[in-house]
Parts: sequence; C-alpha cells; structure tokens
Amino acid sequence: MINVKHPLEKYNTAQENFINNLADKDKEYHSLLFSYGNASYLYHNLPIEPTFEDYTEWLEGLQENIRKDMHSKGFEACKSILSFTRYVREKNDIHMEDFIIEKMGIEQYSKYKELF
Repeated sequence: MINVKHPLEKYNTAQENFINNLADKDKEYHSLLFSYGNASYLYHNLPIEPTFEDYTEWLEGLQENIRKDMHSKGFEACKSILSFTRYVREKNDIHMEDFIIEKMGIEQYSKYKELF
C-alpha cells in the first residue's frame, strides 16, 4: 500500500506493520502520509554536498533572529537543517514538489494534497 518506500528496511517493516493493523478505512490515509514522508526523506538525503557559498546565501534570506542562530551553529551543523538542504536542492533545480510527484506519481500526490 505504501507507494514510496523508506530506504531503511526497518522503517519499511514498521510502516507496513502499522498499516496492516489499521481498519481498512484508515489504510489509504496513512499510506499516503508514509509515501509523502518517505519521498521527503529521500529528497533531503540526495547526495548533494552544499558549499560554504550556499550557506552564506541561505543565511542572507533568513529572518534576523534565525540568521543569527544559524550563523552561531555554523556551516557544518547547518548541513542537516531541512530548510538549508531544500535551499541547496532548489538552487540546483531539484524542486521538492517535482521530486515528490516523480516518486509518488501524480495520482497519489493529488490524493495526498486533497487531505490538507
């Protein structure tokens, strides 16, 4: 039922077990959530190495209080911040929505979007 699998098998197993123990009426909803979440995970873990230039550009676009906090954390610590990983991927023309649609398929993605 889960269209997009997590890259770690232990999470696939846990997700499938969770789905299998649900009432039939709830299975599609949770399958869509897991598929979207797994696709997001894959997106943010694409093997793209950010540069220090990416970091400084990203900092410039942040609100002052957040910029100060991220600057104090430093480049290495910010490499795993989701807004930074997304910034780097978008800058490299890897758009999150397009990536997720490619992984889920337009029909499943549309059903997911209808949930919210």
